[in-house]
Amino acid sequence: MSTAERKAREKEALKLLILKGAKKLFLERGIEQTTIRNIADEIDYSVGTVYVYFKDKNAILHDLHSIGFEELGGYFKELFSIKDPMERLKKMGFTYIKFALENTEMYDLMFIVKAPMEFIETSEKEAWNEGVGTFGALKKTVEECMNKGHFKGNSLEPLSFMIWSMVHGMCSLEIRQRTKGVKFSNPDTILFDGYNEYLKIIEKL
Repeated sequence: MSTAERKAREKEALKLLILKGAKKLFLERGIEQTTIRNIADEIDYSVGTVYVYFKDKNAILHDLHSIGFEELGGYFKELFSIKDPMERLKKMGFTYIKFALENTEMYDLMFIVKAPMEFIETSEKEAWNEGVGTFGALKKTVEECMNKGHFKGNSLEPLSFMIWSMVHGMCSLEIRQRTKGVKFSNPDTILFDGYNEYLKIIEKL
């Protein structure tokens, strides 16, 4: 291995160490309570070292949110082994909900916290590639459903957006504990109960 290759690997390893330390603190303390100083202390490096790799906290948040989308995208990719698009669409929703509930801080970072989008706005990136990819998987599945005769009279993109928004909304209400104060008969199961009601509706379309 050449000196240049070794240095490149060392740089990549340190960058991953910073992201690992940041993620650990985000999960333990929350995103707002974590600072660059905290991250540097966590990995036993100087604040200056962190700034060599990331210009600010938003840049760290953006890279972490990208990692979250890679994980979610991997789950979605596996679902394409399901040939029936309607069954895949149903499973996709359950997978999305499961991911959100098991990764609440990461879900916040991916879909609610502004920081990753603020980073994109101030960088040379032209689009939210992570969001485009995830929405594309849903849109492709909905399109295949339409080709099979489902959702007659509906428009592909707005319908796909509506489905995403509905499932996202339910997940967000659950994660932010808004479902606990509405006095539901079964607050502990309302998220999945609500999703199952949605499935009953689309089975008729």
